Amino acid sequence: MGLSCEVSQWDSDEPVPRTELLKGVQGAHGLLCLLSDKIDAEVLDAAGPNLKVISTMSVGFDHLALDEIKKRGIRIGYTPDVLTDATAELTVALLLATARRLPEGVEEVKNGGWSSWKPLWLCGYGLMGSTVGVVGLGRIGMAIAQRLLPFGVNRLLYSGRTAKPRAAEVKGEFVPLDTLVSESDFIVVSCSLTPETQGLCDKAFFSKMKKTAVFINSSRGAVVNQEDLYEALSSGQIAAAGLDVTTPEPLPTNHPLLTLKNCVVLPHIGSATYSTRGVMSALTAQNLLGGLQDSDMPSELRF
Repeated sequence: MGLSCEVSQWDSDEPVPRTELLKGVQGAHGLLCLLSDKIDAEVLDAAGPNLKVISTMSVGFDHLALDEIKKRGIRIGYTPDVLTDATAELTVALLLATARRLPEGVEEVKNGGWSSWKPLWLCGYGLMGSTVGVVGLGRIGMAIAQRLLPFGVNRLLYSGRTAKPRAAEVKGEFVPLDTLVSESDFIVVSCSLTPETQGLCDKAFFSKMKKTAVFINSSRGAVVNQEDLYEALSSGQIAAAGLDVTTPEPLPTNHPLLTLKNCVVLPHIGSATYSTRGVMSALTAQNLLGGLQDSDMPSELRF
């Protein structure tokens, strides 16, 4: 017997305005939301006591007020595994584009800056023989490491709360964050946003990096102190940075980071392949239905 439910939908690609969300959620038994929807006490109160499941089309859940949700006994569905490969691929693409200065190169072709061959023109940094540091060797961090190793990476360092048994598959060395920061040629941030990781990459962090090191973030914008990153990039403290996430999103077009040649900023497209977004949508719907029926959810967040 299939479950029949009445669906009230915000029919636009643009995020639902706060007032509409608060109005639309009233009396709902389930809520399907996106990364751009902040689900806090106000939304939960507006929904009322019927609400028993929240299904988010994302792997991150820093937009959900977990304590409030837990207090009310509401279940949460999310989409962790299905976007791992797409996000890891994009992170590697961003790393290569940043390290080898691809956006700069494209620009030089277009603006006539490309003249005769010059030995050091548009030189960047290669992965062969390098040391890569991964901050947060979870599902996505692991998938990134697996893709980077064939490039001839010499050492793979990782840091986090605990050593990971699976790290052996990528010859990963579990090291303190300070060691990772000072010894890596490439630093890839792929941890989740928590109170501990908020603003983790700050002035002190960048000052310990090699001057030739490249910094990549595809986790959450708030893990990085962007003022400190701007300072590190503009002063030559570090070589370059590639970001798929910022704070806020979208980043204002007049943001200082966008004036720098050695900073590549993408519009949070980590999971943006047609197939991945299709699978994410289906899983989000399945999680919602499971929660409505008080049955198993394919991917439930246990907390």
